[in-house]
Amino acid sequence: MYWNGPYHAMGWGGWWMPWHGIAALLLLALVILGIVVLIRSLSGREASRRPPLSAGLSLLEERYARGEIQRDEYLQKKRDILGP
Repeated sequence: MYWNGPYHAMGWGGWWMPWHGIAALLLLALVILGIVVLIRSLSGREASRRPPLSAGLSLLEERYARGEIQRDEYLQKKRDILGP
């Protein structure tokens, strides 16, 4: 005998079936987002451990980036600023 009660596959639970795939995709997106946030937070800690640049070294790097000084001059001045 065929029972068509409230928990039949196309009865009460039937409305959920089309959303099952969407729910799986949303769960997958949340997992990927969690991994991305974790990687970014870990890489942010690495950057924060470096000591801040001095004002002179920052200015020297800007001049080198603009092409105002050559590599040899940059390295010599960097050694002078940082010391031995």
